[in-house]
Amino acid sequence: MLLRKDIEPRCAYCAKGSAISDREVACSRKGVVAAEYHCGRFKYDPFKRVPPRPVKLETSRLKQEDFSI
Repeated sequence: MLLRKDIEPRCAYCAKGSAISDREVACSRKGVVAAEYHCGRFKYDPFKRVPPRPVKLETSRLKQEDFSI
């Protein structure tokens, strides 16, 4: 969920940072830092965080009997 309260702070989704690449962020306070880094000025921006992809349904193990009552 994007708006949960227990988000682990990371510069990758901080309001004060701008992504340079997948691994680096340009922080307005600290300069260029690693995306995993965070400082005391972290402010969560939910629009910068990409949630994990949902699990794909494995249909190869399903049978017709699974859908009957």
